[in-house]
Amino acid sequence: MELRQLEYFVAVAEECHFTRAAKRVHVAQSGLSASIRALENELGAALFVRSTRQVELTEAGRALLVEARRALGSVDAGRDAVAAVQGLLRGTLSVGSLQCLHVVDLPAVLAAFHSAHPGVEIRLRQGGTADLVDEVRAGRVDVAFVTRSSDRDVRMSTLDTEPLALACAPDHPMAQRSSVALPELLGESFVDFNAGWGTRDVVDRTLAAAGVDRRVGVEVNDVHSLLDFVRFGLGVALVPRSFSLKTDRVRFVGLDGGPVAETVVVTGATVSAAARALLHLVRPG
Repeated sequence: MELRQLEYFVAVAEECHFTRAAKRVHVAQSGLSASIRALENELGAALFVRSTRQVELTEAGRALLVEARRALGSVDAGRDAVAAVQGLLRGTLSVGSLQCLHVVDLPAVLAAFHSAHPGVEIRLRQGGTADLVDEVRAGRVDVAFVTRSSDRDVRMSTLDTEPLALACAPDHPMAQRSSVALPELLGESFVDFNAGWGTRDVVDRTLAAAGVDRRVGVEVNDVHSLLDFVRFGLGVALVPRSFSLKTDRVRFVGLDGGPVAETVVVTGATVSAAARALLHLVRPG
């Protein structure tokens, strides 16, 4: 019994007509009929009741149809599995990331991925959380590393959490404090990322919950500009504690209550083989 014979058999069973079935599988009707006869001879049973007007399955034919569809479905699944693996040999991997991603050494990860899968074209886009989540949702980005948001129609998996800290100029009244309570920030001018960018949404929610109605005087879209504006006293900022590794010209003070920023990896409903391979490098096992 050959897979081709099963394919022809299913076509005839579903079309109830040899001519239409032959057109469907792109074979001459004589060849299709010969294949069906050979299958019947091998099984020792008639599969169809033939008449000049229509073709109907016999009881044996109905029994075979269930198993034939299952067998052809397994073959298709096997082809899909191989195609998925071949996707690691060619194709494109689109990655989105926040500009400052301390928890993942993305250049090193992408270099390792490229070394293992040189045929895959890597595309990287930096952006804000909201935009990158939208890109994943639309299927334009395979995987994104962002700050957790409230989006519920994409998959988010936590990579790390870290405490937020107050960043202020060295001569700010709170610069020498060991910690600050959030309500004490009432009346301060803030430097922050644009809406939907980085930790902006996290900070908005954190201060709102603490009853702090703040004014953002300076909005930026990169880490180093934010820290420079803070350094020169144009506002304070709430930032992930890891930002303290970027400069010694800004003071970083702990926050009472332990607010945190959560870094997550975002994927769509379907995760490509290339994206799975990348995530394995980020989180082995």
